[in-house]
Amino acid sequence: MRKSLIALSALAATAMPTFAADYSDGDIHKNDYKWMQFNLMYSIDQLPRDKDAVDKNHDFLEMEFGGRSGIFDLYGYVDIFNLSEKDNSAKNNQAKSYMKFAPRMSLDALTGKDLSIGAIKEVYVSTLFSWGGGAGDYVNNGFVGLGADVMVPWFGKVGVNTYALYDIRQKDWNGYQTSVNWFKPFFFFENKSFISYQGYIDWQFGMRESMGASSSDGGAMYNGIHWHSNQYSVGYGLKSYKNVYGIKDGATKSTGFSHYLTAAYKF
Repeated sequence: MRKSLIALSALAATAMPTFAADYSDGDIHKNDYKWMQFNLMYSIDQLPRDKDAVDKNHDFLEMEFGGRSGIFDLYGYVDIFNLSEKDNSAKNNQAKSYMKFAPRMSLDALTGKDLSIGAIKEVYVSTLFSWGGGAGDYVNNGFVGLGADVMVPWFGKVGVNTYALYDIRQKDWNGYQTSVNWFKPFFFFENKSFISYQGYIDWQFGMRESMGASSSDGGAMYNGIHWHSNQYSVGYGLKSYKNVYGIKDGATKSTGFSHYLTAAYKF
């Protein structure tokens, strides 16, 4: 469900240290951390879908993980769809799984130099891999580009990445993607739990019809309000779409809104 990337987990946001971009002391592991959580999710009015589809909702389990080790920063997840094998699920008779894997390599840590400039606190070579479950027209994409951690007023640290897309199945390049993700705790309770505004934007552009796109650009934005404790979180997300994945809205509905309900357990 999340892309890209790249969305931040509550555990990562609460446990991660304040990053120092200066690795000139040679200690590239001083900001290491790791996290994992399981998200039980329900999607309402899933997009994209056939315009006349009757079944629009589905449940799924998401195994989400990430961390930092030396020069590498990592985010990823695996989704398993239609856990209850419902005949009226929007994912019935479709690919059972989907995975995103997004390692980034810190140029600051690699060079031992502080490459921060103003609001840009750390610079990365960014990659992103998307793999479908192998059913029908399955996804097998690789992205590569540059990324940065950027300090933004009120939001704090925001991840920004711009990639070129390589379609591994078709062995060709097909446009670009810019991704932005954020996680902002904004209301705290006495028991140290809190409410966050979290989300992401993935916007693709420069896609070609010869590579199967019917729209040269398109994307999605997720806006989530989640309650977090050290061990649990629950939340609601509104996801908006515009010609998502380069599919022009028409016979396949690729523009509109869907809703996500989430309950998570953190390890």
